[in-house]
Amino acid sequence: MRFSAFPRILAFSGLAAGAVVVANAQQPSSPASPAPKVTVTPAAPAAPAPPAIAPGSTLAPDAVVITIGAQKITRAEFELLVATVAPKAVAPADKRKVAEQYADLETMVQEARKRMLDQSPETKQMMAIQSDNVLASTLAKKLQDKSQFTDLDLRAYFNAHPAEFQEAKGSHILIRFKGSAVPLKPNEKDLTEAEALAKAQDIRAKLVAGGDFAALAKAESDDAGSGAKGGDLGTFKQGQMVPPFDKAAFTAPIGEVTEPVKTNFGYHLIKISSRTTKTFEQAKPDIEKDLARESMEEIRAKTPVTLNEEYFGK
Repeated sequence: MRFSAFPRILAFSGLAAGAVVVANAQQPSSPASPAPKVTVTPAAPAAPAPPAIAPGSTLAPDAVVITIGAQKITRAEFELLVATVAPKAVAPADKRKVAEQYADLETMVQEARKRMLDQSPETKQMMAIQSDNVLASTLAKKLQDKSQFTDLDLRAYFNAHPAEFQEAKGSHILIRFKGSAVPLKPNEKDLTEAEALAKAQDIRAKLVAGGDFAALAKAESDDAGSGAKGGDLGTFKQGQMVPPFDKAAFTAPIGEVTEPVKTNFGYHLIKISSRTTKTFEQAKPDIEKDLARESMEEIRAKTPVTLNEEYFGK
């Protein structure tokens, strides 16, 4: 196998992985019901058995391990193949199944080439697409590799984006007005902005006087999803909500009900129960994902893409 033949491994990978699953499935499994208890006399511990040596483990990397017609595949090439398409194939029996599956595929490929099927325009196009897919997948994997980012990179991002690692937990009551993206409830009046504000202020007065937030949210909130849960929004990150809501949620005193906050959805009464900030160590996995995503976006930005709207539509 040479790297020029690598694209067709994609078609082979599903077969190879399936072969390993089947091989593992053939091993005896544990009984569904517990076995009867048996009392045994402990024996003296046996000396540890020497580690098993896999067949062929002493072969040189350039030793030929598979021959398919005129094609010869070395141990190094085969192990790269296994690592790529069937990394769980560790046992010799599993590796043999991968080799047999690949041999079947390669036999068909060689026959197809003899029949010059690879010379048709359709086949050439498909082979080019597969080759491009391998390259793109390799780049994507490289961009997502955590080892490409040092702790200095991660800490610099952490220090430059402190808001991203702040979270709040809270509830809200929404009173919609005309033009809101939130649908009007059945038999409910479509309030003007002034009427919605007055209603929100009235509900807030009840809450300040000791009213039950959850009960009022279930009865009055126009946010059907959170209203059914007593206004509960769960935990959300800073920047996740629309700007006016976000600003209020991350500045309001804990446990107090805000004044009505206007957004394009309506007027919100917000009550935050807690706010937390992740430590650098807690944030590292998120930062690695963010940096990988930024790398992908930078690559996309380098290459303009235009779709013909006359063909694809808008």
